[in-house]
Amino acid sequence: MENKIPYLLEKMCDKSEAEAFEYADKLAVIGTEEVVDQLIEIIKGEDQDAAYLAARALSKIENNQKALDPLMDIILDNKNKNTNGLFVQALEGFDLSGKFVDLLRIYLFGNFKSSSLAKDYLDHVEFDLSPRTIKKAEKHWNHYINNIDKESDDFLIKKEEVESILQEIKQLFLEE
Repeated sequence: MENKIPYLLEKMCDKSEAEAFEYADKLAVIGTEEVVDQLIEIIKGEDQDAAYLAARALSKIENNQKALDPLMDIILDNKNKNTNGLFVQALEGFDLSGKFVDLLRIYLFGNFKSSSLAKDYLDHVEFDLSPRTIKKAEKHWNHYINNIDKESDDFLIKKEEVESILQEIKQLFLEE
């Protein structure tokens, strides 16, 4: 099987391969630590198409948590802001319970697709929260408020959503 991994990686990254996503799926089925490590290296690389396929494969691997931070780094990198929707979509295959603040940042500062996906995660993931999490979230919310056109519809929608989310979280800690 180990001889198969380099072949599958090569086929997945081949620009002329019409079915490259099938090779990504085959790598996900193998799902060993070696595969995860190599896919992490690909998502960190310069080839955006190969990185998307690697993220797709990583999202389907059961023991993939070590790839979450590198994937989140790529999503939050400003140079990928307008093209990170597929990376954000790949987050569905990860345990996001410790990523409330990162998802809030994606929701606030992301493009339409990534922002929409992040909002869905914020609505449906059960997060590990603490008072420190609230402080970090409020810091990013304040940064957003200070750097956005407050007359835009987008701001008004996000204002209502985020203030509601933060209020609910604060209420949880008051009840304890």
